[in-house]
Amino acid sequence: MNPICSVTVSAGSRTYPVRIGSGLLEELGPRLSSHYALGARLALVADARLGSYAEAVRSSLANAGFEPAVLWIPSGEGSKSLSQLGLLLEAMAEHRIDRKGALLALGGGVVGDLAGFAASIFLRGIALFQIPTTLLSMVDSAVGGKTGINLPQGKNLVGTFYQPWEVLADLHTLATLPEREIRAGLAEVIKYGMIADPSLLSTLEERSLDWEAIVRRSVEIKAAVVGEDERETGGRRAILNFGHTMGHALEAALAYGTLVHGEAVGLGMRVATLLSQRLCGLPESAGALLDRLLVRHGLPRVVPGVSRARIREALLVDKKRERGVNHWVLLRALGDPLITRVPEEEVDQALAIILDPPA
Repeated sequence: MNPICSVTVSAGSRTYPVRIGSGLLEELGPRLSSHYALGARLALVADARLGSYAEAVRSSLANAGFEPAVLWIPSGEGSKSLSQLGLLLEAMAEHRIDRKGALLALGGGVVGDLAGFAASIFLRGIALFQIPTTLLSMVDSAVGGKTGINLPQGKNLVGTFYQPWEVLADLHTLATLPEREIRAGLAEVIKYGMIADPSLLSTLEERSLDWEAIVRRSVEIKAAVVGEDERETGGRRAILNFGHTMGHALEAALAYGTLVHGEAVGLGMRVATLLSQRLCGLPESAGALLDRLLVRHGLPRVVPGVSRARIREALLVDKKRERGVNHWVLLRALGDPLITRVPEEEVDQALAIILDPPA
């Protein structure tokens, strides 16, 4: 058996393991059979691009005595929609998934968010297992219980907090991940370093990356934050949104068709870092380090040509906006975040760093 490391997430509603290692897909059936009292019928919700991985999971489940129904989800952000959610729920009903059943989400953040939402509302909640296959979902979206779909007006405006029973991150899946998606995942890792553990930033400057160590440390940071503030009511969990206020606005302004999530977050971190320098005294060296890491890992630093008006419109419907004001995660120092209001004129000026780069 391949060596497995495990990080425990102790959320208020459920405590569960995040298992990290190689070969977890093939071992899934025996693990579920021996550790959980599940019924035979399971829904394996899988990204349509992941045929070989889905077959490995299906075979493992079937050999362990389960009756898995493979439900395919079209790739891309467009699947996080009300229409796709309805199709998924109807398919689960057609396959007679019952209260003892479970939903297994195999894929990246889109599948995890959509399928997690479906699990939380189908029969008022069934067992959920997240099986992330992208770096971004391993270090971020599969952990912590946020589920949701998009509306035309904005990203993740409809959803629930619903913790999985277990997260299984099989590092073998990273070997076939497109380079762009690896880079997108590294943007979230950079975020963890900026808000919680600057030593992680040093790791990302090394020539060879240790994926197990990177995923484990990222999950440890997120697990600690989720354990303190599961439903983002105490303020602590909001620090995980560093770079996301502007990142989500950029995605919406570009109709989710130009930037992948991690690229947008990287650009958002540049804006938030500049605001941190201007408003919170963050040293300029922190901004230089962020830029160096973005370049090192092939992430965009500028996105010229985006309409400022479209960005402003997207900020108006940000789901974390309260009483007409956007709250931003800024930094006093690396590893020392705070949540604060930022005047719109400051945001507009800071946008120049990504929209109007010097000639």
